[in-house]
Amino acid sequence: MRFIYFFIVVLAMMSSHISFADNNNLNIPIILYHNLNPTVPGSMNITPQKFEANLKRLKDNGFTFIPLKEAVEYLQGKRTSLPPKPIVLTADDGWESVYTYMFPVIKKLNIPITLFIYPESISSRKHFLTWDQLKELKNSALVDIQSHTYSHPNFKVAKRKLSPAAYEQLIHKELFTSKQILEEKMGIKVTLLAWPFGIYNDYLENEAKKAGYVMAFTIGYRTANRSFKSMEQPRFMIVDALADQTFKIILK
Repeated sequence: MRFIYFFIVVLAMMSSHISFADNNNLNIPIILYHNLNPTVPGSMNITPQKFEANLKRLKDNGFTFIPLKEAVEYLQGKRTSLPPKPIVLTADDGWESVYTYMFPVIKKLNIPITLFIYPESISSRKHFLTWDQLKELKNSALVDIQSHTYSHPNFKVAKRKLSPAAYEQLIHKELFTSKQILEEKMGIKVTLLAWPFGIYNDYLENEAKKAGYVMAFTIGYRTANRSFKSMEQPRFMIVDALADQTFKIILK
């Protein structure tokens, strides 16, 4: 938590404002949520009421929610413009609260969302989505599903503990198997990746490209734009304890 706060403070000191005016390199805030279930404690949680208030606050301040895929097309140079003050909503992991708390809010406000899912948790862990729930979400026009690796490993820890050969096998499973399962189960094309814990390096980026991912997202408390590498696009993680500070940065 201190690490997150450090990034927010540094960015607030470095950036007096976030400009959306230059269509040649628009800054696109991509916001990230996790669990909204108030009965399940966790440092990355936020209440459903605050989640809805956050989204309304952004809309009231002139932000336009766009699908992540449209932002990706712009960042790749395939799209020349976006709506005024574009912003993207994402959620990681596959918590059941996406279905029970988050989805009713985005339906009411008509906001698109991309869910970064790690398949190992689906229909197998308490408080996580089932495959049937995920399919129902996918069938709505508002929900896109992409990869968060297979089991959400800490790649730094894994590299310390595993032999080079075992680590290579792990990377292949995490990147390739996740994509394959989601595509087969959901009937979709998976091309985007969110790095677990925001951890990545040159080797992981290259392996992700080999697996067929065209862009990947981390946590950086900065706006995404064309100056970042395709496998290192940042997102703002929204957690209850630091939500106010984070939104002050986004709204400047």
